[in-house]
Amino acid sequence: MAGRRRWSTEEILDTAAELLRTSDADSFSVRKLAAALGTDSSSLYRHFRSKTELLRALADRILLAAMDGHRPEGDWKQRITALTLRIRDAFGQQPQLAAVWGRYASGGTGSRLVMEEILQALRASGLPDEEIPVRYHRIAVLVAALITSEAGASAATQEEHDQGMEHFRVAVLGADPERFPALAHFGREVPPLGADRRAAFEEILAAQLADIEAAISPG
Repeated sequence: MAGRRRWSTEEILDTAAELLRTSDADSFSVRKLAAALGTDSSSLYRHFRSKTELLRALADRILLAAMDGHRPEGDWKQRITALTLRIRDAFGQQPQLAAVWGRYASGGTGSRLVMEEILQALRASGLPDEEIPVRYHRIAVLVAALITSEAGASAATQEEHDQGMEHFRVAVLGADPERFPALAHFGREVPPLGADRRAAFEEILAAQLADIEAAISPG
């Protein structure tokens, strides 16, 4: 009788990514992945020691895709902005994995490439070396939070989106002006959380980079 097929690491990750398109990290399991591949869980543990390790590898593939063909151009702010937008767009192709990245992070090659580029850009800014690690951390936390938040919104179904918009309208436009005077005053001009996210992303990132620029001593 023919032996059971041996799946490559990339084939396992491809199948796991497909499963995550219709689920999330909490409902995903190695057992479900093994069933989709027609094998048993023990064969997958030869490639990944745990579910968390597998999920980290999936997130790292997104970072590798973002870095593929990337060439640093422009000044340090342009380099960081271009890179973070590439990461944002890469996770936008599979928003479920953005939540995985935000929760489990990644220690693979993709993560190291991203870290290297941001750290090099910060060094090019003229910041003293002792300030660069903290500034890097602030950028990383900000970008991960923005991308994860956006991914959560974009993963919603149309019905969920419509319900959310209706709840927003009721909460804002129906607010009691005596209890919520500022909300009643500004409510009609306040955009919902999902509106114009790309512009918000770029403006928030630009503010963080401007803060770094302001901290750089002249000369």
